[in-house]
Formats: sequence, structure tokens, C-alpha cells
Amino acid sequence: MIENIAIVSLSNGTIGEACVRHEVNIGIKRLNELGTTVRFMPHALKGMEYVRTHPAERAADLLQALKDPEIDMILCAIGGDDTYRLLPHLFAHNELAEAASNKVFLGFSDTTVNHFMLHKVGMKTFYGQSFLADVCELGRDMLPYTKEYFEELISTGTIKEVRPSGVWYEVRTDYGIDQVGTPLKAHSDHGFELLQGNPVFSGGILGGCIDTIYDFFNGDRYADMPLLCEKYRLFPEMEDWAGKILLLETSEERMSPQKYRRAILALKETGIFDVLSGVLTGKPVDETYAQEYKQILVDAIAHPDLPIVCNVNIGHAQPRCIIPLGVEATVDTENQVIRFAN
Repeated sequence: MIENIAIVSLSNGTIGEACVRHEVNIGIKRLNELGTTVRFMPHALKGMEYVRTHPAERAADLLQALKDPEIDMILCAIGGDDTYRLLPHLFAHNELAEAASNKVFLGFSDTTVNHFMLHKVGMKTFYGQSFLADVCELGRDMLPYTKEYFEELISTGTIKEVRPSGVWYEVRTDYGIDQVGTPLKAHSDHGFELLQGNPVFSGGILGGCIDTIYDFFNGDRYADMPLLCEKYRLFPEMEDWAGKILLLETSEERMSPQKYRRAILALKETGIFDVLSGVLTGKPVDETYAQEYKQILVDAIAHPDLPIVCNVNIGHAQPRCIIPLGVEATVDTENQVIRFAN
């Protein structure tokens, strides 16, 4: 049972802003009701401007949480877009490697960078949810499907299997205090969708938000990001990708099909599609460009025998499951389940 949860702002300092105080209070109350105590790391609530301009303090919060024996789980506040700036503060002198532990680490979106960092030092992590986006949901409770996986993680420390949600929800556009208790609009969903390849395949899962992963190689957002990612060798070597399943999901920015193709081709240039055992992709927000993305995956990857599975409830579209990274997984689309060997 997870008893003590530390909340970190490793990318964006939104939870320190007054405009989301009502959401943060909802989240704290829900975590307490689940039997956990909540600790905000020293710089987590400093606000957007402070967090943006102090990457060293963000890194210090992560290191402190990893080293603290009383903390069972590290929960990311939210994503953002510049977590890569922590790299020098975590790897220049082996700081992260020396702090690595077996704590539960959960986050998604730009936190993809942190997952790759922790993978580099041998930690297994969990992808798919965050404090503000999920625990602080403005409806009367967390979304049922989302809550099911979050409760499993904090009660057992792991996830045994993932099955598809029967519904998906339109993204919330208003987060004001007057929206507390307002439900999201739901639509029927259709489960995991096999685009090509064998319906059953296995491997450890690694990946995350494709917007962020593309920035490993493309400097349009931040010119120094590809340079730092290369300097600290953040993208795993080919032997590390061999036999793995690549997880990709798109952000709320709703990447255009043209950019999505460029992102897939950038990954193809690394050679990983020659060594992977399969690809999993998350459901796009509001199903935007869902059909276009599927066609691009098939055409751009151009490996007809490589299994590609779409419409997994992971990432920015709601509801969200939680996927363990770094453990053996078996994807079975015939039985609509992903099982994990914990």
C-alpha cells in the first residue's frame, strides 16, 4: 500500500497558481480519502514563472523525493514542455544514478523525458496519469476508468493488466471553480484496434508522448533540446530497443498529420522499427486526426509484419489507464488485454 505520496513539478508550475487552487484542494482531499498522505516537494508550488526559470530546483526536488525513505510514490503535478532542462542537473555528476530507487514514479506528457531519464538509470516507472489532470478532475469524482488504475497502483504498487475503456470523454475546456461537479461529455469507444501484424506480441514497453519524443531530434520548440538529449544520450541505444514495444500518444496540441509523419520518420531514421516487437498508440484527444494517424503509421513505418495497435486509453485523451514501463508485457488484441509480468 502506498502511504506517502510526493508531488513534484518537474516541467510546469501550474499547481502553484491561484487559478487552480480549487483543483489542487480537490486532489488533496481525494488522495487523503484513499488513505495516503500528500507532501508537496519544496519547489512544486512556487508557480509557473519560478518553476520555469529554476530547473536546478526542479531536479533537486526529484532527487530529494527519490532519496527520502518515507516517500513511497512520486506523482508528477502535470506535464509541460521543458523537462529536458533538468538533464545537466541530473547527469553531469551521476546525481540521478546515485539517487535511483524502487519508488513508484507516475506521470505523462512532457514527463516522457523523465521516464527516459529514469530508464537510463535502471528504474521501472509508470506512464499515464498526473495529479492535476486526473486526481484533480473537476467532476464529482475521478473518472471511473482512470480511478480504477490509480487505485490499483496505490494499493498494490503495480498494474496487472490493462483493458480498453467502454467510453471516451471530450476534453474539458473550462477549469473554473464554477465547473466543479460538471461531468465530461462521454462517447462509446471501440477497444484496441490492430492495424497490422500478429494480434499477440510481447516485450517491455518504452515511450510516451510523441510530441516530446520528436523534440529529442527536432529543435523547433527549443533549439538546445536535441543538443542536450544527444550529449546525455537520452534516447536509448538500438540494443536497448531490441524486442521492445514502442508506446506513442499525442498531446492536446493535436499535432497535424504532416508533423506526425515527420515525427514517425524521425523515429524511423534511428532504426528502431527494425528491432521492435510492436507499437502501441494512444487514442488522440477528441479523436482528432485518428484516421490520418493510422494511415501514416502504416505508410511511414513501412514494416507490414510489425504489429501496430491503436486506440489504447493512454495519454492525453480521457479516460487514462496506467502502463508500467520496463516490465515484460503481452499485448493480446484478440482478447482485448495487455498483461504485465510483475
